[in-house]
Amino acid sequence: MSDYRDESDEAQAKSANALAWFMTGALIGVTVAILYAPKSGKQTRRYISDKTQQGKEAVTGASQDIADSSRDLFERGRKLVEDAADLFDRGRKLVKG
Repeated sequence: MSDYRDESDEAQAKSANALAWFMTGALIGVTVAILYAPKSGKQTRRYISDKTQQGKEAVTGASQDIADSSRDLFERGRKLVEDAADLFDRGRKLVKG
């Protein structure tokens, strides 16, 4: 079982690493495209500022969703553990008679 967890953790780390590199490449590509776009400097700065704000809001929203989901999963896991402990205690009492 431990080997499965190690493989799963490694796969998750590789996926996160690949996603990080993809996002970095996308960001670089967008930046280069914006800088070579036929707009004035003022328009380009305004565009970058607007898109940065939109990105910040998207990341904040996604972060909140992830935090909420994590809390929910934690609570469900905690309840599962409590239920399992209760079942274990009941089984132990049944065996003891």
